[in-house]
Amino acid sequence: MTIFLAMLVIISMSKLSYGADDTITQSDSLSDGSTLISKDETFELGFFSPGSSPNRYVGIWYKNIPVQTVVWVANRDNPIKNNNSSKLIINKQGNLVLLSSNQSLLWSTNTTKKSSTPIVQLLNNGNLVIRDEKDSSADEDSFLWQSFDYPTDTMLPGMKFGWDKKSGINRRITAWKNWEDPSSGDFTSSFVRLDTNPEIMFWKGSVEIYRIGAMIGVMSSGLMSMGVSGLRTNPLFNYDFVRNEEQVYYMYTLKNSSVISIIVLNQTLLVRQRLIWIPESKTWNLYQNLPQDRCDDYNVCGANGVCVIGGSPICQCLEGFKPKSPHRWNAMDWTQGCVRSGNWTCGVENRGGFRRVVGMKLPDTTNYWIDENMTLDQCKIKCLQNCSCTAYSGLGKGNIGCSIWLDDLKDLRVTDADLDLYVRTDVSDIDDKRGRSKKVIFAVSAIVSLVIVTLLAFFIYRTKIKYKVNIEWKEDSSEYDHDELEIPFFDLTTILNATNNFSIENKLGEGGFGPVYKGKLVDGQEVAVKRLSWSSGQGIKEFKNEVILCAKLQHRNLVKLVGCCIEKDEKMLVYEYMSNTSLDSFIFDATRSKSLNWPLRFNILHGIARDFGLAKMCGGDQIEGKTNRIIGTYGYMAPEYAIDGLFSIKSDVFSFGVLLLEVISGIKNRTHTFHRHDHNLIGHAWRLWKEGTIHTMIDENLKDTCILYEALRCIQIGLLCLQHHPDDRPDMTSVLVMLKSSNTLPQPQEPSYLFKIKSLERELFSYEKESPSSINQVTISLLDAR
Repeated sequence: MTIFLAMLVIISMSKLSYGADDTITQSDSLSDGSTLISKDETFELGFFSPGSSPNRYVGIWYKNIPVQTVVWVANRDNPIKNNNSSKLIINKQGNLVLLSSNQSLLWSTNTTKKSSTPIVQLLNNGNLVIRDEKDSSADEDSFLWQSFDYPTDTMLPGMKFGWDKKSGINRRITAWKNWEDPSSGDFTSSFVRLDTNPEIMFWKGSVEIYRIGAMIGVMSSGLMSMGVSGLRTNPLFNYDFVRNEEQVYYMYTLKNSSVISIIVLNQTLLVRQRLIWIPESKTWNLYQNLPQDRCDDYNVCGANGVCVIGGSPICQCLEGFKPKSPHRWNAMDWTQGCVRSGNWTCGVENRGGFRRVVGMKLPDTTNYWIDENMTLDQCKIKCLQNCSCTAYSGLGKGNIGCSIWLDDLKDLRVTDADLDLYVRTDVSDIDDKRGRSKKVIFAVSAIVSLVIVTLLAFFIYRTKIKYKVNIEWKEDSSEYDHDELEIPFFDLTTILNATNNFSIENKLGEGGFGPVYKGKLVDGQEVAVKRLSWSSGQGIKEFKNEVILCAKLQHRNLVKLVGCCIEKDEKMLVYEYMSNTSLDSFIFDATRSKSLNWPLRFNILHGIARDFGLAKMCGGDQIEGKTNRIIGTYGYMAPEYAIDGLFSIKSDVFSFGVLLLEVISGIKNRTHTFHRHDHNLIGHAWRLWKEGTIHTMIDENLKDTCILYEALRCIQIGLLCLQHHPDDRPDMTSVLVMLKSSNTLPQPQEPSYLFKIKSLERELFSYEKESPSSINQVTISLLDAR
């Protein structure tokens, strides 16, 4: 009998060690090395150490995913140190507690609900619960305690995110400090504005950094801004939003039980990531990032300012408003926002009117009033009766529901959502606008005939001039098709007048192919004229190459090609004159680079990408060509062009990739020396990418203004642009889309120009010293990206 009882005790004690059960009773304990496993074997609870940390924690993770993915940590802020004898037990009060080897309390559930027979169970959905052993109900109201009420950094399907007003529990999510430290970081997310229209807000410390938007039905105006017309129609997820006297929460469930998906807060990137597990590749794939773009940053354009992705700049004042600080606004510091343009104040005699702003993420609801039963017309009257009312809106589709804002409008952005905002303004402004519209219509009608006549005359004149130039071009070189150029032509007289007969006072400099002069055209436009010299050796063929290729391969977006002149023995290129010197003089200068903060550099990159992407210089059927005369800036040229003379529209992309890495790092690709290796900037970036430390490449001057996930995304795009084979590089249209979106990017492969390049570059560099070129030194500006 004694032997039999001893065997029962051994079996009872060993069942947890082998992970054969999903429960702990008051007679059991769970020690380090033992685990609980949910009945369907999806989740596992036990002791773990994240990364290389020596500390031990109790947590829950997916059992059958090879990449350990911890979704909940019990003692996140009180780790087990230098102690492998800790254990989990249910104490006499019915709480689950974590005790050290000397019986010190490290963590407790601290529930006040009592049961005579409490047990702990790990459910199939990942929820760890305390319940009465006699109550097998899956109803959460019967649980004495549950881990779903105390999430860490992860939101699982079926978990409620929000407030339980009755118990006072706020189910908020807080990121890990880093991947080796699950203690509470300073990046958090929670519901706010519970008494009006709840919103999900994200903070870094006490600073609001992102607002999803006021909840409308089961969605928010912020989620609608991502092009989601209705969250119920999502193919993967069901969404639910509940607001009543007892609870305010948001929850998602999976339509397909075979799909594994989680929501995680990432402290490093300051983003909320929705991840989906891909069994075939055994990796987590990014499904969605929040925030998605710069306009998602909280109140980025200040009060009464509207953020427009793709705008230049991205911030604009609402109609009827003007920048509060024009100087700071023009410097792309929009934090001061906008104020009313006129002196109107609401009063009995003039209560104002409204302008309809279509497709908006609705403003912050800090000072806000709501009535879910009012019609939109009643809402308008309600707003007019209150001089504090600055705008009103409905509560979604239809005319039912009323939202009223009682202060400056904050965190506005243009979206694809079907939501309209009615902004209050001086009624005289609206009348003036209508009057001006009528005057414009009459004016256009009166002068349309004159415009047509003028255009016809201009067309006839241009046709004659172009015909004359074509004859001279064909006399010079009949083997080339003039239509390839597709740029304006200037006659020699125009160029002489613009440059004051190439006077020495107008001379900007001289390179290997000839001098460059500053000039002014008859319309007042300032230009830089590159006059090709006889000694340059550049004939018609080289000139054609420069017109077709050079402007692209040598960053034609930096110096816009206005036109050219071919007359008699003269061959000249006419560039837009830019007075702000070169980008190099800012990016690579220790002092000047400090003036280029991250918003400015990011805006510059957008402008460059837009211009690179035009690629109008090559003919429609010409996707690749070959030349024996290499014209370009070494360090920026694609390898197939620098080595073999092969060029294509993908050669542009390589050049942009180099420029992108330089703008972000503040390091010149070819001339910078690294202490750890002999690679250039491209090789250095690839090395850091493989090591997982690519964030260390970002310019130190950006540490206070950098949005990390934008910068890291830009670096990844740069590496994709630098792929060795042209077919592996994206085109510039795709690059521009990548910069503007947050869709998952392909993983880059090893780029070109990584190894044994220094001897080649020295040879090329010495050649450049002997034959200097001023092509890239014509006054360039990137401070105002186009």
